[in-house]
Amino acid sequence: MPFIEFNGQQIEVDEDGFIQDPSIWTKELAEFLAKTEEVEEMTEKHWKLVNYLHDYYEKFGIAPMIRKVTKETGISNKEIYELFPSGPAKGACKVAGLPKPTGCV
Repeated sequence: MPFIEFNGQQIEVDEDGFIQDPSIWTKELAEFLAKTEEVEEMTEKHWKLVNYLHDYYEKFGIAPMIRKVTKETGISNKEIYELFPSGPAKGACKVAGLPKPTGCV
């Protein structure tokens, strides 16, 4: 497995850059990961989406379906792609510290 350097520590990631241990996720790590997804600054809307995804994963152990995300956050699918150009699975879930989703989010 590859690693990324963050705050003087090596963090194990998969081949797509998803962290392998969601328990180490922090807001600072999220901001670092966001830059790898071409998100230079995390806005309030970015955080609303990322926090929702992270909290959902913490509670249920899986990433939510995209329909649930848009309904519960009020952020449209189009807006999600504006916030995270690589999309909800690759971009938003990675920044939220989730493992790479296996299904549709």
